[in-house]
Amino acid sequence: MNLMNKKVQKTLEFDKIIQMLVNEATSDPGRDLCNKTEPVDNYEQINRLQQETSDALGRIISWGSVSFGSNTDVSHMIKSLEIGVSLTASDLLKIAGMLKNVAGVKNYSKGATSKDEEKPDSLTEYFDALTPLTPVSDEILRCIISEDEISDDASAQLKNIRRQKGIIADRIHSKLQSMVNGSERTYLQDAVVTQRDGRYCIPVKSEYKSQIKGMIHDQSSTGSTFFIEPEAVVSLNNELRELSIREKEEIEKILGDLSLNCAGHTEEIKEDARLMTLLDYIFARGELALKMNATRPVFNKKRIINIRKGRHPLIDPQKVVPVDISLGRDFDLLVITGPNTGGKTVCLKTAGLLCLMGQSGLHIPALDRSELPVFSKIFADIGDEQSIEQSLSTFSSHMKNIVTVLKYADENSLCLFDELGAGTDPTEGAALAIAILDSLHRRGIRSMATTHYSELKIYALSTDKVENACCEFDVETLSPTYKLLIGVPGKSNAFAISSKLGLSKSIIEEAKKQIDASEKSFEDLISDLETSRMTIEKDREEVAEYKKKIKELQDNLHAKNEKIDTRRENIIREANNEARAILEEAKKTADETIKVFQNAGPGASMKELERQRAILRGEITKKNDKLSLKEKSVSPGKAIKPEDIAIGDPVRITSMGMDGTVNSLPDAKGNLFVMCGQLRTRTNVKNLVRIDASEIEKQDKDREKAHIHQRNASVKMDLSSAKSYSLSTELNLLGKTVDEALCELDKYLDDAYLAHLSTVRIVHGKGTGTLRQAVGRFLKKVKYVKEFRIGEYGEGDAGVTIVTFKD
Repeated sequence: MNLMNKKVQKTLEFDKIIQMLVNEATSDPGRDLCNKTEPVDNYEQINRLQQETSDALGRIISWGSVSFGSNTDVSHMIKSLEIGVSLTASDLLKIAGMLKNVAGVKNYSKGATSKDEEKPDSLTEYFDALTPLTPVSDEILRCIISEDEISDDASAQLKNIRRQKGIIADRIHSKLQSMVNGSERTYLQDAVVTQRDGRYCIPVKSEYKSQIKGMIHDQSSTGSTFFIEPEAVVSLNNELRELSIREKEEIEKILGDLSLNCAGHTEEIKEDARLMTLLDYIFARGELALKMNATRPVFNKKRIINIRKGRHPLIDPQKVVPVDISLGRDFDLLVITGPNTGGKTVCLKTAGLLCLMGQSGLHIPALDRSELPVFSKIFADIGDEQSIEQSLSTFSSHMKNIVTVLKYADENSLCLFDELGAGTDPTEGAALAIAILDSLHRRGIRSMATTHYSELKIYALSTDKVENACCEFDVETLSPTYKLLIGVPGKSNAFAISSKLGLSKSIIEEAKKQIDASEKSFEDLISDLETSRMTIEKDREEVAEYKKKIKELQDNLHAKNEKIDTRRENIIREANNEARAILEEAKKTADETIKVFQNAGPGASMKELERQRAILRGEITKKNDKLSLKEKSVSPGKAIKPEDIAIGDPVRITSMGMDGTVNSLPDAKGNLFVMCGQLRTRTNVKNLVRIDASEIEKQDKDREKAHIHQRNASVKMDLSSAKSYSLSTELNLLGKTVDEALCELDKYLDDAYLAHLSTVRIVHGKGTGTLRQAVGRFLKKVKYVKEFRIGEYGEGDAGVTIVTFKD
């Protein structure tokens, strides 16, 4: 009963995982290799297998799936070539198909590398070692059309032979047709030309067979018709037969030449077949990881199990409840208690199965950074193994397994026990269970056991490096939640469940009297602990929700500040551009006027020159007016002293010509903040003068009027943004072709972006991955898409893509 033991693998349902893996392979040799998957206990080998699976998964997500369907077992063909035997047309076509598949797989790798300039990964050497032998496959496909047909162009000789055969066949048909349509028509059963043994004949009525000279080749089952080769076409049929023999010889020669060409590349063909099979196996692991939404586990040498939100891969993904399983860090023995059908056995199987999967190079259905050790042996005593043939009871059958476990288990083993000590007297069963677990615990062997015995709960509470756990049960709904709670012993809830189901209270009270006082106290303690735990869990969830809301508010505030900073920079940039344009215009006006003065001769009119000078002065005055900020007249005596300033006082910043209200008191240097509309500006008290509050109110009214047109102009935008209330955040593309889906996706993305939706969900399904890849390529080209990703567990997995828009 070690790691490779088929019985343990079947108990943990590892064989079903292997069948799922086999279904993901695309070639027969690949499926055969998947079927031979076995867990290994070499740390370096496991990490290499895991890296290959990760790299395959990455390529599938980035560039889609790849098919190895034309890969075939070429071993018998290679042996024939090595001893000089020619291959059949069928075998040559298989080799050509495989080589074409090799070329496609190699192009798949080159395409991914050239577009993303990816760094080499663990699969690069496999792809690089592939040899397509394109001239060999092209020559085979040029000569062989199908298993039963060789191309006329396979050789000049074959083409010539077939041309001659056609000519002779036409001559035979011509002569026979003249007989069929001539005077001999009355002798014939039907006016047709047929063949017997490769020779052209005509069907003659039995009573007229002596009227047609020639060779009889066959007769009908009733004897009423004889198939006669007329004497006139015997020599032509002989020539046709000779050409057929020559054609067969030429075809054998062609197949021999093609086989000889392949014989010169047997090593490359063998290596291609090996690599294609290996890559098919690796990509099958990647496809299975994608289908399971699995991640790569982190292997350690400290014999620590830390499975984060692990899911049993054989349970419906929509129904399975993720569990956290830990073992080996703070404790090496975990005792799981709780009611029947609560999920205890599923937890055991999940731990064992995920260990087997991880050590086989498969990703596990759990959150990333889950940790697994490398076990050399895994033991599992799970399920009812009563044997009628061997006269073994359930207890005896389990005990036989346990004896084997105790004999062969070591510190590199994982031992899993379901209902340890059950099937016999409870007192003796509990004592045996404690003794068995204590024996394993003292030897430092990682173990997990499920039980109903209270004695084992007490043993776990009182023993160092041993921990209790339970599967949560909701008494109100009489249903398990399937959550594994480590550190909390479980209770059977028999009385509560019985009461809910209608059992008389008097009977329940009588049953409670039968329980020992200390045991009752222990059960009450467990109940109080469970109540406290649920209260703490509820509080923890509320705190997490508050933290989430605070984080959202912080993010929103940060985004608003960024927008304000961006707007401020834009205002300054626009002002600089406007000033530059004004200066350029002024310079142009001055240059034109100077040019007029320079062109004026000695007899120029002083009146005209003075007019030009006045025009220039007026233009420069206009430019100065535009560049300067007009200050409103300030009445003397309104300068402000620092000690006279109060928050909320109406003031004007003289250096900027802006009015506002004081937002903070001045510091030692006289610096303070003033709110000018929505803009908070830092200035010095020396730049401030006091103004009437009515002036600010007037400016606010003027500003409101100035914005009326802007608000009216934005009505259309407001209407379009109203789409955000009616536009769905999800687009369903299931059942559509790629062209239909992309057309609908294009319109939907435009509407969603105009509606100011931040994130949308595109449902395309898993299928072959073609639609998912097309959606991914399209999204890369959309400029207002900030990022997109494949859905996570709970979002729809690989069947959906989550899209986030730019702000």
